[in-house]
Amino acid sequence: MADNVFGSELFRDQLRTVQVPGGVETVMYGGERNPAPIVEAFGDVAQVAIIGYKSQGPAHAQNLRESLAAAGSDTRVVVGLREGSETRAIAESDGFTVENGTLMTPEQAMKGAGVVTMLIEDSAMVQQGVRYMREMDRGTLLMLAHGIYQGHVDTNPEADFLDGLRVGMVAPKGLGPSVRRLYQQGSGINASFAVERGDDKTRDLVLAYSQGIGSPYTFQTTLGSEWRSDIFGERAILLGGVHGIVEALYSWKREHGRGSEEAYMEVVESLVGPISEAISHRGLEGLFESIEGDEDRQKFIEAYNAAYPTMKDLTLKVYEDVSSGREIAEVVNDNISGRPFTTVDGSSMWRAGERVRESMDEDTRSERVAIDPTVAGVYAAGMMAQVDVLRLKGHHWSEIVNESIIEAVDSLNPYMRKRGVAFMVDNCSITARRGGRKWAPQFQAVISQGALPVIDGQRAQGDDYFTAFLNHDVHQAFRVFAQMRPNVDISL
Repeated sequence: MADNVFGSELFRDQLRTVQVPGGVETVMYGGERNPAPIVEAFGDVAQVAIIGYKSQGPAHAQNLRESLAAAGSDTRVVVGLREGSETRAIAESDGFTVENGTLMTPEQAMKGAGVVTMLIEDSAMVQQGVRYMREMDRGTLLMLAHGIYQGHVDTNPEADFLDGLRVGMVAPKGLGPSVRRLYQQGSGINASFAVERGDDKTRDLVLAYSQGIGSPYTFQTTLGSEWRSDIFGERAILLGGVHGIVEALYSWKREHGRGSEEAYMEVVESLVGPISEAISHRGLEGLFESIEGDEDRQKFIEAYNAAYPTMKDLTLKVYEDVSSGREIAEVVNDNISGRPFTTVDGSSMWRAGERVRESMDEDTRSERVAIDPTVAGVYAAGMMAQVDVLRLKGHHWSEIVNESIIEAVDSLNPYMRKRGVAFMVDNCSITARRGGRKWAPQFQAVISQGALPVIDGQRAQGDDYFTAFLNHDVHQAFRVFAQMRPNVDISL
């Protein structure tokens, strides 16, 4: 795996070089929101236009507005929305209004803006991206929050970014509401950045943008690498995979005589509670070490060995479907045709979860639930399958660890813990929501039909994958990047 390094004179005091398995990576430290570089980088930018106000929009607009104001910058942040937009009232409640000149149409917002951040729905960007780009002044920095538009360009070159525009990206490694909530708590969500078109000054402005929305640490990537890892991760362990895992294991617990609420506690509450907490603070290696007793450790090992090969095969298929462009095209077509969303929490498990949350507060649930070794083993197998696929496809460790582990346990799983799977999935982008719904049943099937019969002894155990787990390079990589995880747990 090649080194992943970059430089910046403006941010030189905030750059760190870290050793990772097989090389080094450069990371920008947020510098406790050091204002001086932000003011300098945004010095020539009179206006930042945030176009769209759904998942990521409120976080980018409000965090950047507050960071620029705190730094003493004169740069103004405005929001561009269509008349009648369903998110207009939300933007107004957040202080972006017609009266104070910070809420306007997208075309008005782009006029004279030095930075335009496109946060509209992915299908709308695919349909309208070129038209919007024609509204931007030459030299404008077009900012993205993920690389999906590049994925569209890869198969539709006529939609390429227009000449004369600079192009960059800051992609937070978490839900938009998490980006805002952790910023308000004095922390933040880490992000990756890319400069697709531009010079050193462009790179500094992109880095300042990342610091401005509250990213404690910023890692380098490319648009191509980001869109593949991002769309893939949502469909695999982050949303689709974890949803399929808990559905399969809940049904399995019920088949083995557990009551509905007991099964929910042993599966979902165990996964989003002590399992996620152990991974967050000690990594996958630490998860195994947190399991006490030889019998429970053996259950973890058996579950891991049974689940890993089936999870790996399906996870690799997900990546290949994403990388081919098929997933992007499917999402765009579904959105254009108005295909309705299926119910994501329709199974009886989620009614049991409602009863559990009604009868016990979060502290009580935490006291009553422990790490279930089988659930832990299956979840670790799914997470490691994603790690191995991303390694196979040449992604850097910063992207692998953040997209497969840290984002799952620090940003997404807390939402499932708070109100169930729909609260987690449907706080994400439309692209993520559609992908999670599509792939969750397939992950549920490979666990139910591939792994659980082995765990039950109906089929013989296969190869030993656990030894590779113990000796995996990801543990060293996690120790490096875990030092950069949010310094507080998200409070919802």
